[in-house]
Amino acid sequence: MTERHITRAGQGGDRDVYEYALLRVVPRVERGECINAGVLVYCRARGYVGARTHLDESRLLALDPRADTAGIRAALRAVEAVCGGGAPAGQAAGDDPGRRFRWLVAPRSTIVQPGPVHTGLTTDPGAETERLLDLLVR
Repeated sequence: MTERHITRAGQGGDRDVYEYALLRVVPRVERGECINAGVLVYCRARGYVGARTHLDESRLLALDPRADTAGIRAALRAVEAVCGGGAPAGQAAGDDPGRRFRWLVAPRSTIVQPGPVHTGLTTDPGAETERLLDLLVR
């Protein structure tokens, strides 16, 4: 049985609140079909924002055989770079983790789109990012 991340008031222990959103690939926006291709995680208490991605090309090509897999991979790498901060984040490098997360989860109608934001509790946001990737993407 896996941990459910549900607690009563005052029972959070040493866990911190985090927010997460899935990254979805919508190869043909007009059809609305999508596959999950990554996860964004933000934990304000730990100053953490991170993204992990995994593109299942066979699932993508089942939705659109002409999908630009190289372009989609580049967009997913760019999301990871913005989360990482520093020079690879470009203009977002100077922004704090919360601002970078909010920018990345803002609704958009492009091929790579964020899903709704959800919350949970964690002691390790980096490990939670990997857990969510395995649970919801792979």
